[in-house]
Amino acid sequence: MTDDATTDEPDGSSSEQPPSAVSPTETAAPSAMATTAPSWRASLAEVDTRLFGMITAVIVIWVAFNILSGGDFLTSRNLWNLSVQSTSIAIMATGMVLIIVSRNIDLSVGALLGFLGYSMALVQTDGVIAFFNVKIDLGGIGDSSWIWVIALAFGISLGALVGAIQGFIIAYGGVPAFIVTLGGFLVWRGMIFRTGDKQGQTLAPLNKTFRLFGGGQDGSLGEWKSWVFGAIGCGLIVVALWLARRRRQRYDLRVRPLWMDVAFGVIGCGVVLAGVGLVANNYISPITGDPTGIAYPVVILIIATLVMSYLARQRRFGRYVYAYGGNPEAAELGGINTRRTVMLTFVLMGVLVGLSAAIQTARLNAAVTNLGVQNELDVIAAAVIGGTSFAGGIGTIAGAVLGAVIMQSLRSGMVLLNIDSPSQDIVVGVVLVTAVAIDSTLRLGRKRVALAALAIGLIIAATVIQTGRA
Repeated sequence: MTDDATTDEPDGSSSEQPPSAVSPTETAAPSAMATTAPSWRASLAEVDTRLFGMITAVIVIWVAFNILSGGDFLTSRNLWNLSVQSTSIAIMATGMVLIIVSRNIDLSVGALLGFLGYSMALVQTDGVIAFFNVKIDLGGIGDSSWIWVIALAFGISLGALVGAIQGFIIAYGGVPAFIVTLGGFLVWRGMIFRTGDKQGQTLAPLNKTFRLFGGGQDGSLGEWKSWVFGAIGCGLIVVALWLARRRRQRYDLRVRPLWMDVAFGVIGCGVVLAGVGLVANNYISPITGDPTGIAYPVVILIIATLVMSYLARQRRFGRYVYAYGGNPEAAELGGINTRRTVMLTFVLMGVLVGLSAAIQTARLNAAVTNLGVQNELDVIAAAVIGGTSFAGGIGTIAGAVLGAVIMQSLRSGMVLLNIDSPSQDIVVGVVLVTAVAIDSTLRLGRKRVALAALAIGLIIAATVIQTGRA
């Protein structure tokens, strides 16, 4: 979290003040630490080791699978597909971070995704909004080429409503989140078969424009737009580093050496431009024969990540979530409306599930009854592997996205190696347990135990992969 104070809430309220926020009108006394440049070792000590470790894990996984697959993993085609396949889980994982940080859990996201996807597909195929025996006929609007706008808005709004209902029961009713969302898991999966007159039949085809959200044919930026998007990304990285530097100087905090910020900027821009040039634009569409560019789902993921990071780090809402997760009693005594904060996390989760439902449904060009099955496990695993602690108060949005990439990289790599599906599930389960074990032991200061857990997890995973090859 940053040290900037903000003046307004996501809901427009400005009456509350965070207990630990520093007002912009306040001035801190200059310290000796602020007037002297820290050594490079001291600056490196401030680097997020969890994030660095996950980046290292991604590199190791990619290199290992590329060697085992004979060079098939690190191809532009596979990496492009990997980026698209990771988006839905990654988007939901950004919301799951705040849920887990606040010491809660949401087991209903997979079932809710299927329900929202089916509802949006029903709007497009039948031109109706229907639940049980209640049907709202959209009339001529259902035949409009803009029906996708109504479908998308309806799906996201319905997701927010469901999140509000579940969040209200948890926050104001005092019912444990595990029980509420477990019940939601059963309810929303069953609602798929009670939505409309089709009784769980596959709904297809979907609106042509809506299908672009899935990243299929024409569902990407193209070559030159991708370069523009990459340039904007580089600019945002530079601006973020500059603003962070100025913020630390303003509050007399330790500032990294200028060369280190420049190095971070160069590395960040290098990764972005390499992704555009070597992956997105290097993948030639088998249909058009032109460079594909960045897929729309990836663009949506990037925007969602930036927005969620802003809410978590720059807004009062995010500070309240982390304060509550760190110490619920202290947060409540400090004047934070903890019930509203918890409820808003579930509302936000519902919005993100609606967005992910649109991506998955559009990618399939159909709504099926098993849409979103086991997604709740993948989302929770992505957040936990990304460094989010079940103890509360710890977790990052970027870490959750990397966790989703790790999850999908494991599955993609095992598919290339012809690993059977049961073995894939075993490996993912082992990785999840290993990640939690490492987090728990590190919080207790037991580094040797954490290393032992990592070694045991790697041995088990490697053994399963070896025995599961067809």
